[in-house]
Amino acid sequence: MKNKALTISLIILVCITLIGIVALILVMQLNKADAGAKEPTIEEIIENSVDIEEITTNLVGKQFIRISLKIQTDNVKAADELAKRDFQVKNILIQELSEMTPQDLEGKAGKQALEDSIKSQLNPLMQQGEIQKVYIVSHIIQ
Repeated sequence: MKNKALTISLIILVCITLIGIVALILVMQLNKADAGAKEPTIEEIIENSVDIEEITTNLVGKQFIRISLKIQTDNVKAADELAKRDFQVKNILIQELSEMTPQDLEGKAGKQALEDSIKSQLNPLMQQGEIQKVYIVSHIIQ
């Protein structure tokens, strides 16, 4: 009887300990997720961003576009790498725009589609980080 009570007590103690450990791990993981989800400050965004100077290229048809971008990365090393990849960014941008009509770029959805396309094509090239956001800073279609 005494051994049975001791065994049950040990099992309960081990279960309580395991539940405590699991709860501690969950709390620590949630704290990490909260810390990682913190939005960057404007200074961090600017420091981690690269300006792509204005380029002029043809659209489908007889019209052309003048456009400049700001591309936000997730860290300074990625921004440095992206600055060196300037020629690749311009190449991707020219290729994308050469397949588009002015109507493709109309409205918020058209511009967002271009930004998303550029981001999805640049990220596989990146070795030091990733592209967070592509901003169209200016554009004129003529």
